[in-house]
Formats: sequence, structure tokens, C-alpha cells
Amino acid sequence: MTVELMINAELCYRQAEEKAEQYFQTLNNEIEKKTYAKALMEDIHSWKHNHIRHHSLLSMFSNREKRASSKGYQSYLQWLEHTGKLENYLDRSISYLYMRDLGKSLNSVETQASISRTVNSWKESILLNGENENDLLGMAVLYRKAREEGIELTMIWLIGKLKTVSENIPEGMEAEHAQRKLIKIIAGVLMHVLEEMDDKQPSKERSRKLVEAIRLGYCYGLTYPFIDDLLDAKLLSDEETKRYTDLIRTTLTTGTVPELGVWPGKHEPLIRFIHQELGDAFEYIKAHQRPESLTVFFEQSYVFFQSQEVDRLRELSYAAYTNKDLYVPVILKSSSSRLIARSVLDAPQDEGFSDRTFYYGIYNQLADDFADIFDDLKDGAVTPYTYYMKYKGVRSDLINPFEMYWTVIYYLIHKVFQSDKKTCEVILDRAINGLKRFKEKMGTKKYKEVMEMFATENQMFNRLIQKMVRKADDVDFFDKLLRDHIITSLRNERKEQEEFLNTIDEFRDEINHILPIAPNKDIAVSNQSIIEAANYSLKGDGKRLRSIMALVMGVQGFGLSKESIVPLLKSLEYLHTASLIFDDLPSQDNSDTRRGRPTLHHVYDMAVAEITGLFLTQKAIEEQASLYAYKPQTVLKLIHYSAQMTEIMCQGQAMDLGSKGKYLSLDDLNHLSMYKTGLAFEASLIMPAILAEAKEPEMVALKKYAHHAGIAFQIKDDLLDVEGDVNLLGKPTGQDTGNNNSTFVSILGKDNAKREMWEHYCQATEALQEIPRNIPFLKHLLNYIVNRDH
Repeated sequence: MTVELMINAELCYRQAEEKAEQYFQTLNNEIEKKTYAKALMEDIHSWKHNHIRHHSLLSMFSNREKRASSKGYQSYLQWLEHTGKLENYLDRSISYLYMRDLGKSLNSVETQASISRTVNSWKESILLNGENENDLLGMAVLYRKAREEGIELTMIWLIGKLKTVSENIPEGMEAEHAQRKLIKIIAGVLMHVLEEMDDKQPSKERSRKLVEAIRLGYCYGLTYPFIDDLLDAKLLSDEETKRYTDLIRTTLTTGTVPELGVWPGKHEPLIRFIHQELGDAFEYIKAHQRPESLTVFFEQSYVFFQSQEVDRLRELSYAAYTNKDLYVPVILKSSSSRLIARSVLDAPQDEGFSDRTFYYGIYNQLADDFADIFDDLKDGAVTPYTYYMKYKGVRSDLINPFEMYWTVIYYLIHKVFQSDKKTCEVILDRAINGLKRFKEKMGTKKYKEVMEMFATENQMFNRLIQKMVRKADDVDFFDKLLRDHIITSLRNERKEQEEFLNTIDEFRDEINHILPIAPNKDIAVSNQSIIEAANYSLKGDGKRLRSIMALVMGVQGFGLSKESIVPLLKSLEYLHTASLIFDDLPSQDNSDTRRGRPTLHHVYDMAVAEITGLFLTQKAIEEQASLYAYKPQTVLKLIHYSAQMTEIMCQGQAMDLGSKGKYLSLDDLNHLSMYKTGLAFEASLIMPAILAEAKEPEMVALKKYAHHAGIAFQIKDDLLDVEGDVNLLGKPTGQDTGNNNSTFVSILGKDNAKREMWEHYCQATEALQEIPRNIPFLKHLLNYIVNRDH
């Protein structure tokens, strides 16, 4: 079967390669003339007046404080505002992004006006969130911002997608870096769209464009973890790699994603997932291209992929690569990746955009390769730096990549941006900051060794650069702070998430072990059917969420002894299991299965089920009365609270039964959810707090958290009832519809139910800020509630 080609791959790559070769030759000529050093030394002497200061003892101490606080994301931003440096910091950061990501020239009046507006917007957001003590990148904050723009459903979609991608990053690849790159690409595409819009944009059209940008950014960004990073990681076998790259090449040259067919390797599940996800992304991008620009998109995409392949296939052991071999693919891949971001949006280009973007790319790539030099050496990757380090002693013809780096900086400042002062300021800020960060990362001794290895022939230039690295101040950038913060946050999130899941598994096993009720040998009973029935219900594969919450809150939150609160944990599970037995009866929800097994009244009969439910409520009281490690008055207060909660939950269940088949308002549903779930969550948190004799403000915050978490939990249950997997749920879906029950989904619809769930997620998150102790479990419990599949 003949496949029609959409582009002439060889021709478009050769044309791009010729342009890259011309640029390389231009840079090579500048290196040979050595004009870059003299020009940059003059630039630096002018630049340093804004960055070299004579510090008093007090200011030196202040700077030490600043460097320490820079490790704290929000504290550093607040420090910048306090010292009057925030506006300049944001200005250089945003100016740099406008050059790098948007291909803008800083000497444009329109660009400067746009940068100024963006600076003011970011400053306002930073100061506002600083007062609220919220993380600018926290899910609750992002959702709130999305809601303001009318794109909250897309944010919900994106959060789910990022979670799915993270879960499918294989071992051998860094999930945090993959997520960060994906977020970075989405942010870059959003920047393009926001730059094209003005204040007169109708809100609906603005929302539509932002939704499209997020989805397009995600679709394009997927290529980094699932093509570039995957192939760089060398996880696939040779046969798998060839098959995979052939699939990608065919897609780009024909415009059609081939069928995967039978996969010849052990990574079939991974590749099948990637094929589906990338295939969907490809079709979405293609559908949002104008027919007349589609060819350009495929050509740029092919150039990017092929230049990456050329770069990837080189081997450090091969000693005969020419300078052109080393630098041309770098120029191609670094420029085409940014050109594609613009092409993906099919956005109009201002005059000079393509050239500025083309020339600028290698600067970023050389900076990144320098920062990653030792990681690349370890992996055997060929970059201009690793190759120079390996063959410097035997290849006198090799260009010093550090000299190439400064030549590119000279060329950008004086040839591409015509010696614009703002451009010179920002680029030199960035260059010196890169060296300072590398020195901090590697340590002074290692940094000095690297600088000696890459020293240029101009010793005065070398000394001046190193003097700036030692003494220059105010050269840091927001995107670098953000990058470090994202990586740290993602790593901490992953670690805390693993701890959360491990805690769930560990505590569930412990709780399952203590729940079975032993026969009472002191009382002569003719049969043990009630105890057997109780143990049947208790042995179901329950989540044990309420007792786990109580255990975490008691032990990790309040420092109570695990052994001392065992009776409390048992009582919570006995009460919850009793409520499920009653709930499943034909007179109530008439359920056939519970926790993946037949309900109790089907295994025994209704009478036994009813008596068992009553039996378990009494066992719960008995256990609570067995909290001998605590003061009698405290235990009495706990039992009193527990009885009140049980009374209210019974009233709520009666209300629920009376509402079946009737229309309920949103307020009615919220009240029912509080009765059915929120109060159980509250009890799980408040009862350990009572034993710990916690103060009233903390009790209030815990109740607020439980209220909103409980409603979010119920909304998720309603969503799972219409879109969940029966095998994962352990019970049939569609029960609420079959019983004609009002739910959040039936009243609000799926989309608005999701909005309502996330609104309660945000309010529960805000309640956590009011709790005077850090309990990561509660944060991850919220994430589990909204993201669970059963």
C-alpha cells in the first residue's frame, strides 16, 4: 500500500540545514576574528555599574539573608518587594521570556508597554498570594485563577492529564522533569496567546482561546517526555527504538498516525499508552491548523525531530566529528523547537520573528548544555562541551564551546538586536546568573576546574567574567526560581504521595487485623451467627478511610500513642460498617453488592442484617468506653460527641430516604452530603482532637476541612456512579439513576458537578491553612478524594 507524503522530508531538512550551516559559519568567523571579547568587555564595564556595589557590613548580612531565603519560593519574592527590587526582578525576567519564547525585540515601544503590563499583573498576583500564604502553583490557586477566566473545566482536564502522564513515566526517566517540561511548554504557548489578546477581547472569545492554548500546549508538550526524553533515556531495545522512530517519522511525513499493530518488545503497555495519547494530541493539533499553514507545521516538526535524531545517534567515542557536525544540529533543534510552539498556535508573526527565534535558539541550548555538562558526560551524550572535554588534548581544531557561547551572546546583542541597551542588560544578566548558579551547584573547586578547562585565549576577558560571577548582584530570574520551585514541589509531592499511599496500605492492614470480633465465651449463646455476620461485613475490602484518618490525626497530628487509640479506631469502623449494612437493606438503597461481595442481607437475611447493624453500634460504644489511657471526663466528652454525631447521621439518612425520587436543591444535597459523609470525616478528625484536648480554633478549622472534604467526596461518588469502572468500584454503577435519586450529577450535570467538587476542594484547602500543624496526609487525602477511580 502506497502512503502519500505530505512533505518532502529530505528537501525541507536540507534547506533548514543550509541555513544552520550559514549561521554556524558566521559565528565561526566571529570567533576567528576575536571581536566578541573586546565588544563584550565594553558592554560589561558599562553593565556592571548597575550590579557591582560596595557593601556595608549590614548590607552584607542582608545579602546573606537573601541568598538563604532564595531557597524559599515565596519568602524570597516577599524579600524582593521589601527591598524594592521586585519590579526590576520581574522586568528582566519577563523581558527575557519575551525574547526567548515570543521572539520579541525589546526596542519596540509596543513590546515595552506589554512587558510593563505583565510586570504589574505578576507583581499584583505575587503580593496578593503572599498575603494569603498560598502557593502560586497550588492546585487550589490555579483552579481559582482558571475559574476567573471561565476555563475551570479545562484546568480540571489538565490536572487529570498531568496526573496520568506522571503515572506513566517509566523508571529510568525523571517524572518531575517530564512534568516540569510539560508545564513549561503549556505556559509558553499560553504566553503567545495572551500576547495576541487585548483588553477589548470579549470574555467568551478570551476563554475559548485560553482553552485552546492549554490543550495545544499540552499536546505539543507531550513530545518532550514521550519522544525526546524517552529516546534519550535509552529504555527501549534497538528494535523497539527503530520501530518507534519509524512511527514518528511516518506520522510527520504523511500527516497520519499509523496503526501500532503488534509491538515487538517488553514495553508494549507503555508504547500502547503513548501511541494513544500522542495520536490524540497529533490529531488535535492538526485539526487546529489552517490548511495553508499545515505544511509549514509538518516541515518544522520534521526538522526538529530529525535534528534531535542526528544529535541522539552521535557517540562520544567517535573522534572525528567536525565542528559543523557538533553545532549545526544544535542550531537546528534549538531554533525549530521554538518555531513549532508558534506554529502550533498558527499565530501571526511580527517582522523579524523567525530570524530572531532562529538566531536565539543556540544561546539557550549552549547555556543548558553547560549546566548539564556532567550529567551528559555520565550518560555518554555528545554535546559541544562533552566532546571538547574528551578531545581537547588531541584535537586542536575543535572550537571551545565556551568561546562559542560568548560569541553567540555578542552576535545577539550587536548583530541581531542592534546593540539595544535593554537587550544587552537582560542577556548579560542571564549569562552571569547562569555561571553563578553553576558555581553554587558544583562548588568553588569544581567550578574553577571547569573554568580553567574552557578558558578563552583572552585572559583579561576571562578575569572580567569571573569577577562578575563573584561580585555581581541582582542577576537572578523568576523563571529559574520557578523552575527550582516546581522541581522541589513535584519531588516533595511525589515523596509525600508515596508516603500517603504507604500510610494508607500500612494502616489499613493494621486496622483490618484488629477489627474481627472474637466470640464472647463468657455468655452462653446458642449460635454465633451475629458475630459471624458482623465479621463478614468487617472483612470486606473497605477503604478504612475514617479510621485511617483518625489514626493519622491521632499519632502524626497530636502525638498520641497508637496503642492507646485502638478502641477509637475499632469504634469508627464498627459504626461505619453498621451504617453500610442498614444502607444496603431493601427498605433503604436495596443494594446487591458491597465492597465487591454480596451484601449481608443476601448472605444471611434481613433480620440478621438489622440485628448485626445494631450489634455493631453497641460494640462501637463499648470500644469507646475502653479508652483507659485517657481521663474519664475526656472519654465521656468523646462518647457524648460520638452519640450526637450518630444521631445527626441517622436523621440525615432518614432525610435521604425521604428524598428518594424527589427533586432536591443544591442546598439539600449539600446538607445530605454533610450528614452522609462530612460528619463521618469530622468525627474521624475531631475525636482524636478531643482525646488530645485540642483548642477550639483548631477544632473549628478541622470541622471546616471535614465539611468541604465530605461534600467533595460525595460529589466524586456521584460522578463515579455515572462514569466509574464497575470492576474498580466493587459495586454496580448507575444505581442512583435506577433508583431515581437526586445527585449532584442529576441536579447540576457532570460539568457543573465537577466545578462544585473543585470549589469544595479549594475551600477544604483553605481550611488546612488554619490548622496550626503541618499534616501532609490531609492535603493528599483531598487529592485522593477528587482524583480517585473507586
